[in-house]
Amino acid sequence: MHITQLNRECLLHLFSFLDKDSRRSLSLTCHQLREVFLDPRLWNLLHFSSPCQLRKDNFVLGPSLRYLRVCWYSSRVLQVCNIEDWLKTSFQKDICSKHESLVRTFLAHVCHMCPNLISLTLSGCGHITDQDVISMLQSCRKLRRLYLENCVRITDHSLEGVVAHGGSLQEVKMDFCRNITQAGLQAVREKRPGIQLSAERSADMIPDSKPEERAPLRRTLQKVLQFS
Repeated sequence: MHITQLNRECLLHLFSFLDKDSRRSLSLTCHQLREVFLDPRLWNLLHFSSPCQLRKDNFVLGPSLRYLRVCWYSSRVLQVCNIEDWLKTSFQKDICSKHESLVRTFLAHVCHMCPNLISLTLSGCGHITDQDVISMLQSCRKLRRLYLENCVRITDHSLEGVVAHGGSLQEVKMDFCRNITQAGLQAVREKRPGIQLSAERSADMIPDSKPEERAPLRRTLQKVLQFS
């Protein structure tokens, strides 16, 4: 019996055991299997472990997507993406700019195409901003679980978005997000007591702070110029 003689349900079940690359490779063998690959029912869960995976055409975004995980654990993330912008070299800024554009475009597509998302995990994503999170909350109104870990650009504005737009949220975790404050967490607990909120180490870490301008030195130079 040839694989193409199986009905659609059986083929979907077989495809569900394959990873994204294997699904795509199999879909290139014939038109029938390509249709199975494009079936939204196959894509209720997606996991990405590096930025380059977001560029591939080995997955399908659609209304069937329920669970999305974007988890980056690499030395590049730790050494480049997670440090303060004003400490980055031009080369590092160039890398981060490309990653930021890639991630923002991908999440925008999710917002437009995946309204039934119920679980979102973003871990180690140094380019995720408050606006990205708020846009997800505004577009994916059925979102129940939001897990952010080691996302350095996330601030209390995301927590405000949880209160304002996370009507279906049941659980929120913000671990190791160094720019989250205790005040922001407390506001969520007071305004949305039904949400199970946890934040391991987030409010206890040293937040980003831009180096102060050297005002005394500038004033000294001004005085020198005045009296010279």
